[in-house]
Amino acid sequence: MEEMAERTGNPRRLLLRDFLSLDQCKELEFIHKSSSTVGYRPNVFSTTLSHLIATNCPQLIVPLVPLREKLKDKVEEFFGCEYELCIEFTGLVSWSKGASIGWHSDDNRPYLKQRDYTAVCYLNTHGRSFSGGLFHFQDGEPKTVVPSAGDLLMYTADSRNIHAVDEVTGGERLTLTLWFSRNSTHDEDVKLISRLSQICSTAGSSEPLSSLPAPASSNMYLFSRDQSSHQELGINVCFARILVLGFSIYSSHAENDLSEPCDLLLKPLQLTRGDELFSYEFSNILHALQVVQYYFSKSSGLPSPKSELGPGKIAKLSHPQRERVDDLKHFLVKDHKLPWEIFDFTSHEGAGLLDFNWAYFSAAVSAWEDYTSEKHKELLLSMPQWKSHQSMFCVSFGGP
Repeated sequence: MEEMAERTGNPRRLLLRDFLSLDQCKELEFIHKSSSTVGYRPNVFSTTLSHLIATNCPQLIVPLVPLREKLKDKVEEFFGCEYELCIEFTGLVSWSKGASIGWHSDDNRPYLKQRDYTAVCYLNTHGRSFSGGLFHFQDGEPKTVVPSAGDLLMYTADSRNIHAVDEVTGGERLTLTLWFSRNSTHDEDVKLISRLSQICSTAGSSEPLSSLPAPASSNMYLFSRDQSSHQELGINVCFARILVLGFSIYSSHAENDLSEPCDLLLKPLQLTRGDELFSYEFSNILHALQVVQYYFSKSSGLPSPKSELGPGKIAKLSHPQRERVDDLKHFLVKDHKLPWEIFDFTSHEGAGLLDFNWAYFSAAVSAWEDYTSEKHKELLLSMPQWKSHQSMFCVSFGGP
């Protein structure tokens, strides 16, 4: 690791190279791209731990726990406040084309005064996954930070670290962002564990919870060029991400009603690609998106299918089915260029589109189910100690 603060003698901020591994970055990218909602400004998208719980995806918290713990330890060590800090906020945040922020400090509003320190882990790399989006401090060193996957930037969240972010001009700039506070009343773990306890109270440690995600309110997923008009022109972020990865959707419910197309995304649906229909029925758009993102994120690690897909797994779309697919896309996407402008996939994902294989995708459905089941078990095993300590931390389960 390269400790920039040691070289510059700046006690207010620190830049560490390669703090996270590329595999860890990729895991967090999968979680964010399969779960995000619209963020706090146009073309910004976020995934919070509370949102994962609310959408029946608490298992996706599990990969974040050791990274939060590692980050907290490093912040306390550098700023000399061991065992004094609580985590106020944990979020995966992506900035897409057009997103930027002017000069400000992270405690610049009265209701943010409890924030003492900020930690930002970059999960992808400038010039590869996105363009623009450089981070600047108003004074001091380092003056400009060029995001690179795995790097950690941490600084005091006060007027000594006024900063800005250049406009993103293409792709998605992705970070893991944490805010820390000395005020324990703002500890997010206490609230998160309370919510998790309600979910886990109906299941024993050996009984897996339902792994099927349940989307939040449709408004949380709608974005547009002008966020003030998202109700009229908004595009569902889950559907938009599916589109740019080469899929569309078919819903038998669309045969009778297209008056509320967004509501159809909450019902069972199937995926299409070109003129082919995949027979598997997903419970909703969030379920479909998570499997799609799992396939593209982990395709290199998927086992080879034992055989080609059997009869009936893939069917040619009939003419009426094709019309319903097109009609649904027309009603859901008012601005047909916007998904590709906002979610401009990387060259790596683009290569994956050319190599797409339905047999591997079918295997990804089962692999995704195994992945969520494993994370559910880890969550349930960790809950007793989390509840006892009112803190989320790595729990050792022992074993042979």
